[in-house]
Amino acid sequence: MKTSHSQLANLIWKVADLLRGNYKQSEYGRVILPFTVLRRMDYVMEPTRELVWEKDAAYNFPDKDELICDQIGVRFFNRSKQSFKTIAADPANARKNLEDYVRGFSKAAREIVEKYEFERQIVRLDNAGVLYKVITAFADFPLDPEQVDNHDMGVIFEELIRKFADASNETAGEHFTPREVIELMVNLLLAPDLGKFSPGDVINILDPACGTGGMLSAAEEHIREQAVPGLNIEVFGQELNAESYAICQSDMMMKGHDPANIKLGNSFSNDRHQGKTFDYMLANPPFGVEWKNVEDEVKAEAEALKHSGRFGAGLPRINDGSFLFLQHMTSKMRQPSQGGTRLAIVFNGSPLFTGGAGSGESEIRRWIIERDLLETIVALPDQLFYNTGISTYFWILSNRKDPAHKGKVVLIDARDYWAKMRKSLGEKRKEITDGQIFEITKLYGEAIDAAEDLSHWGHGKVKVFDNEDFGYQRITIERPLRQRFELTEETVKAIAETKAFASYREAQLLLEALKPLIGTAWPTRAEARKAMLAAAAKGGVIWPGATIDKAIWGVIAVSDPEGEIQIKKGEPLPDPDLRDYENVPLKEDIDDYFEREVRPHVPNAWIAEVKDPKTKELSRTKIGYDIPVSRYFYTYKPPRPLAEIDEELKQLEAQIQSILGEVIK
Repeated sequence: MKTSHSQLANLIWKVADLLRGNYKQSEYGRVILPFTVLRRMDYVMEPTRELVWEKDAAYNFPDKDELICDQIGVRFFNRSKQSFKTIAADPANARKNLEDYVRGFSKAAREIVEKYEFERQIVRLDNAGVLYKVITAFADFPLDPEQVDNHDMGVIFEELIRKFADASNETAGEHFTPREVIELMVNLLLAPDLGKFSPGDVINILDPACGTGGMLSAAEEHIREQAVPGLNIEVFGQELNAESYAICQSDMMMKGHDPANIKLGNSFSNDRHQGKTFDYMLANPPFGVEWKNVEDEVKAEAEALKHSGRFGAGLPRINDGSFLFLQHMTSKMRQPSQGGTRLAIVFNGSPLFTGGAGSGESEIRRWIIERDLLETIVALPDQLFYNTGISTYFWILSNRKDPAHKGKVVLIDARDYWAKMRKSLGEKRKEITDGQIFEITKLYGEAIDAAEDLSHWGHGKVKVFDNEDFGYQRITIERPLRQRFELTEETVKAIAETKAFASYREAQLLLEALKPLIGTAWPTRAEARKAMLAAAAKGGVIWPGATIDKAIWGVIAVSDPEGEIQIKKGEPLPDPDLRDYENVPLKEDIDDYFEREVRPHVPNAWIAEVKDPKTKELSRTKIGYDIPVSRYFYTYKPPRPLAEIDEELKQLEAQIQSILGEVIK
């Protein structure tokens, strides 16, 4: 009877029994995963082993690995004379032979093994006295391609990755996205295209923050479930963490993909898929991670290439690079004439609303929405991920929307679709069941109808908006500066302490001349000026120049709601302390809004012209975009009646008295 995927994965994971006491539970994967990769590769290389030795001996020059791979028709080989069989047959030299075997791999395969830091594990296992036991255990595992094909091997390896993540709660969030979250994300990403694939189609998928490759694997599996023969699915990824990168490359290799499609490096500063475009993209980038370490490279690209580069729409604040990932992905969308692209990304709440009009975040939202790329945002339950309990959201973008979605953005509230886990894993206390995934996917497919039809089962969970509904015009409301003028002991002292007054030669003479006016107040600037000029002349002091004059008036002028309106060049001066801002819907005229919402309350207010810091042009508005999902789905819940609360408090008091009575007895 053929061993099932789970049985094989469990069998392999039992090697952990040999590691207890020498390895922490969270470290088991560092041994089990690379050994699984090596054992599978050993099986795959068996038919071509002698041919490799022959070719390797025939070519006497460096860098011949690619040539040997091409001639034999393999992705990797091993020139060592060792194998798991020979290593297991010589217990006295297990470490030496295994190290020789690992160093014999062709370049691409050796790089994967090196990222696992596998030779360090060999030394550690040998020092612990369990190396040979681990080798012999893996030598017996039935991972022959004739018994376990590439797909099945990939499923087994994914199961091991999940076990590694579960055993390593403190780092699971860095390495692993919960399986049900991936399945839901892939469902929504692919939903409009299911049933449209044809034999011979070539489908390319990218994850620029691929981790261990779980999303790529789920996307491929979901497409293959459509049972369309002859589909050519190519997966691509990039990952910053070396260990996750090695696991992902190994997983892709197990499934028969080219591991070279998975790249190591920072997607922002070193785009390893530069110039490529993809049919689908998906990612779960780190939440709220700063990008200071690549700030120079990102800013240089943004300034030099602008919209012809990746970051032309704007740069987010330095402490959250989420929007950099999204722009990186949109730069790799295919033109609609070439079939277009759909992408999905997981965000926390910050990208929805952080940053006011004109900020980097707002400009990025504006760029995406005004180009009609944003199709759907799905609000998910909190406590879904291993390393954070915060609420998360799927953003789904497409440059090939169907007619019903053009110019529209769909918001779906899936926050109530969850079940409590029997056992928490880190911060993860909730999961989405298969039935709930099906229901959310169904709701997504029927979103337009659900929003319009009051009788639809999902009506309250869906809102559909025009793109412009998320835009607003930020206007600056000014009110006139009203002041009175007075000279007191405090103001005289304040004048003497101003920076400008310190360099004034006749400072002391002027202060003496003004002393007779101490305690005087004037309702107008003209009256105050007349009195002060007269006092200075009487004291034999020439009134100082503009700089000191400005400093004096800045001290003696006092804001007063009943004071004189200050005028400059025939126009009232604005009072900075009374300045206010209003966000006017993009679809509404700002003057109509002002007359209706502002003028009745402050009749003497006006809309100010503000200089744009980028263009230096004056404008009465600044355009901004935000997406307040929670506000759109907010339902008012009235507070409980006071009588009900009072009754509950009485019951609690009675319970407390009863407990205290028992204690006293």
